[in-house]
Amino acid sequence: MQSSKLQEIQLLVRKLNEASDAYYNGRAEMMTDFEWNADLDRLKRLEIESGIVLPESPTNRVGADNTLGQKEEHEFAALSLAKTKSVIELAKWASGRPIWLSWKLDGLTLVVTYDSGRLTKVVTRGDGHIGTNITHLAKAIEGIRSEVSDTGHIVIRGEAVISYADFEQFNMEADEEYANPRNLASGSLTLKNANEAKTRHLQWIPFTLVHSDSEIRSWGERMEFLRRLGFNPVEHELIANPEPHNIEKVIEQWTERVTSIENRFPFPVDGLVINYDDTEYASTGSVTGHHATRAGYAFKWQDESAETQLERIEWSCAVSTISPIAVFRPVELEGTMVKRASLCNISECRRLGIGDSGTQIAVIKANKIIPKVIEVIRRKGDLHIPTTCPVCSAPTEIIRSEISSTETLHCTNKRCAAKQLKKFARFVSKEGMSIDGLSEQTLQKFVNLGWVLEYANIFNLSVHANEIRSIDGFGDRSVNNLLTAIEKARNAEARRLLYALNIPLVGKEVCMRLLSAYSLEELIIHARQASDPAIFSSIPGIGPEKSTSFVTWMQDAENIKILDNLLHELSVSQPVSELKGERCKGQTFAITGDVQRYKNRDELKAYIESQGGKVTGSVSKSTDFLINNDAESTSSKNQKAKALSIPIITEGEFIERFGE
Repeated sequence: MQSSKLQEIQLLVRKLNEASDAYYNGRAEMMTDFEWNADLDRLKRLEIESGIVLPESPTNRVGADNTLGQKEEHEFAALSLAKTKSVIELAKWASGRPIWLSWKLDGLTLVVTYDSGRLTKVVTRGDGHIGTNITHLAKAIEGIRSEVSDTGHIVIRGEAVISYADFEQFNMEADEEYANPRNLASGSLTLKNANEAKTRHLQWIPFTLVHSDSEIRSWGERMEFLRRLGFNPVEHELIANPEPHNIEKVIEQWTERVTSIENRFPFPVDGLVINYDDTEYASTGSVTGHHATRAGYAFKWQDESAETQLERIEWSCAVSTISPIAVFRPVELEGTMVKRASLCNISECRRLGIGDSGTQIAVIKANKIIPKVIEVIRRKGDLHIPTTCPVCSAPTEIIRSEISSTETLHCTNKRCAAKQLKKFARFVSKEGMSIDGLSEQTLQKFVNLGWVLEYANIFNLSVHANEIRSIDGFGDRSVNNLLTAIEKARNAEARRLLYALNIPLVGKEVCMRLLSAYSLEELIIHARQASDPAIFSSIPGIGPEKSTSFVTWMQDAENIKILDNLLHELSVSQPVSELKGERCKGQTFAITGDVQRYKNRDELKAYIESQGGKVTGSVSKSTDFLINNDAESTSSKNQKAKALSIPIITEGEFIERFGE
């Protein structure tokens, strides 16, 4: 009996650690939250029953951290918080002492240290005792200051997070797809290049002052101290009289803010954090496992469940997988009607024992936000796994992960429209064709319904107007607005259209350079007739690699058909850049770093081009000036400019020499 428990413990430890490693280090998630919690609870029960706790058990560790860099022991152990879903338990813990409530942001904890007014190190939390030094990324993370006015020794913990908006924008433009903002934040902290990390828009939000040389015994005053130093700490609210009804009232108010459909909270949160205001009292608690009993409490929302009947399983095609969606008789949960829930993958369906129509199930809204099927109460029939793709009808295959044994369903057709979802999203984006009302989620619905299989189909969505009105979230007004936006987009600017086509290596800069040399019609004709794929390499800033990528795309038979069908729907214009002067005539500039006098680098670039100059994306022998407000920067552009003896001028110097 004991040996069988040991085997199960070993299996659970290995499975949970592999999933944790993926979760904490920016790779695709291998388990749902429900699977993780269920397996962890099972492991804890087995450890208590058997008395066996393996050294590598996740019950012994805060989290995994394989971030590249020098490992470093924390000056103050970063222990995890005890968790509860009970307001009564929180009130009991508070014992009548004033407490502060704040967001439990779902990101990566970073410990930031200052000495003599200067930033000295940034370290990941790691396992709570040893983390990784990532100070080289500090400049890439908004919110981490390089200097502070206090000259003492200061240690601050904060959460590195990525907003939903920045996450969706990154996933839309990137070649690789991340599961959620936390996953992207974690992956971003493994980067060596700070400039690359900066494009991820990481934000660091302090949530506690661990140490300062000043004696500050109030948690609230500590947060004010951080604010005076120029930080933007996590939002917090004082509950002076922590009786159960007072705590519950404040929690309800905060809960409404993260569950609001109309105004989505900007950052992912997975609960609330409660701290004593009396920091001296908080420091006197004991340590149980890896929790300090008075260091704080994490509140997780209670999940309200309901029983209902499964109507059908829909198979939703996304970028890489075909995912099962449970559609059931509508039930009310957390004040809203719910009738759909993702089942994630084949393994989750089998774990739950999902059957056919008529199967009785229990559902929740996890953390009051995400609908989930948690149990099959009575199964009817068997789950039917499609053998052909619902979008393109190509054969499907079930792929089993060698690491986690998770089974997922995939379409075997590389050109399946569902796999082009990110391309459709870029096509309709503001930088592309700018079609308001077509989010990635809406596009996915239209793709799965077979209405959008190529770009041209978007301009014929009017034939599905009545069907769109029947989709959740759409009404007469939203459908009319969408169709109006589509009609407006028929008048396309060549630069936006070229960018929207998703041609590899052809970003906004390359589009402008190509169109500065040829009209769109000429580009298409020359590319299709070219025997040498490097035909456009002589255009400044293009080169053989970008030219080859452009020509190869234009000569592909499937792309020819897609583009011709699209052009049939559009009226394309190509505005000629208007020269307003000659102050920059004959000069080639490169721009790097932040600008201060112009709104952004695009505005500076537009001015240079309006004055007859050129702007390149890289520094070369043909560059006359590099504009950089930080002349001592160690960026690659600065280093190359110095190596080539190219003058580095500030924005102010540029305005003095070339401004109006």
